Amino acid sequence: MTDGIRNVYLQAAEKAVGLLAGEKVASSWTSESALLGMSVGGLAGHLARSVLQVEWFLDGQVVGAEPVSPVRYYARLVGTSTPESALNVGVRTRSEETAAAGPETVADQARAAWERLTRRLSAEPVDRRVEVLHRPGEEMLLDGYLQTRCVELAVHIEDLALSVGSDCRAPDAAVAIAVDVLVAAARDRHGDQAVLHALARRERDVDQALRVL
Repeated sequence: MTDGIRNVYLQAAEKAVGLLAGEKVASSWTSESALLGMSVGGLAGHLARSVLQVEWFLDGQVVGAEPVSPVRYYARLVGTSTPESALNVGVRTRSEETAAAGPETVADQARAAWERLTRRLSAEPVDRRVEVLHRPGEEMLLDGYLQTRCVELAVHIEDLALSVGSDCRAPDAAVAIAVDVLVAAARDRHGDQAVLHALARRERDVDQALRVL
């Protein structure tokens, strides 16, 4: 599984890097994206962070805390569907900070990080942990964190592609990981009965149980 998730992540990240470097993204940088309240540049910055952050987290300090699973990473999020929630305001702020460097620099930074990660990830041990920098004191196993990055890449490659009229999509393997993690997070958050309703009895899906992000 270690080699598998790392390879899938790198393949998805490569797709993101290619999309970020495209002229369609650069020429639409200040335009509104497919996501309410985010410019194309902001969305590109958010996508780039799924490459950049892996390096940042790897370089963080770990102290041996109980690792958070990728399922709990998402299941406990609050305010995901509310644009003005603290969560979403924070995401937009960090994304715009990254985007402020401009399209060429963001694309170059993401590509350089991806190139380094193609060499670095294969050398990391199976029990490697990373610090979750935006949640001080928390840690994740590297491979669990890469599962969350597959979620972000699968979702936001499509968001950015739709925003600029591209047909780029994440690799099927990354999309499959994203679906597995998000469905498991929905089960954790709402319970199996609610998820069953969302899958088979939508008229009883009062909680929109499959909506995790």
